[in-house]
Amino acid sequence: MPVTVLLVDDEPLVRAGLRAVLEAQPDIEVVGEAADGAAVIPLVRQLRPDVVAMDVRMPLLDGIEATRAVLRTVADPPKIVVITTFENDEYVYEALRAGADGFLLKRARPAEIVHAVRLVAEGESLLFPAAVRELAGAHGRLRGNPDAVAALERAALTGREEEVLRLMARGLSNAEIAARLVVGTETVKSHVSSLLAKLGARDRTQAVITAYESGFVAPG
Repeated sequence: MPVTVLLVDDEPLVRAGLRAVLEAQPDIEVVGEAADGAAVIPLVRQLRPDVVAMDVRMPLLDGIEATRAVLRTVADPPKIVVITTFENDEYVYEALRAGADGFLLKRARPAEIVHAVRLVAEGESLLFPAAVRELAGAHGRLRGNPDAVAALERAALTGREEEVLRLMARGLSNAEIAARLVVGTETVKSHVSSLLAKLGARDRTQAVITAYESGFVAPG
């Protein structure tokens, strides 16, 4: 089955470009388009896309609020990738905090766009991990988020889970973590699932943001 994608951007040329890139792939199908975040929920319910590629800045309902709305109201919500012009945009970080799985630069090469869609569809979120670290350092730690501190304390992670979370925060994939810790990939997947559940995190991105905002991992 192909990965199905909903495109949400107020610029028709951006949508047309993304559609052309994605539909050139045999395993990806663009099932719909919207020009504003206000149209996302009914389209998600109707089309049931695997991935929503959503502009972070739109005139009526931006990508941050649209992400919150989808995750709050849609059962079994799709993966969400926010689209942005600037990778250090605070709007991007707020979208990630709201539950987006990653972000994609509008100037990205076609191969990067395709890779991003496939990556989040497979559950391997945290696109551009170095940029996420920078965003967390600039916008997260400065807030001293008490919710993140409390979430980490409640989680009571094991020593191995803490190791896995630190490596996730550095942007390592499951396979890379397995090689670093000299364990099997399935063992790493088990640790990741466990720590996500303990932290109440939707995905790897949310767990990493909690790690940075709590001070458990220092940016840089």
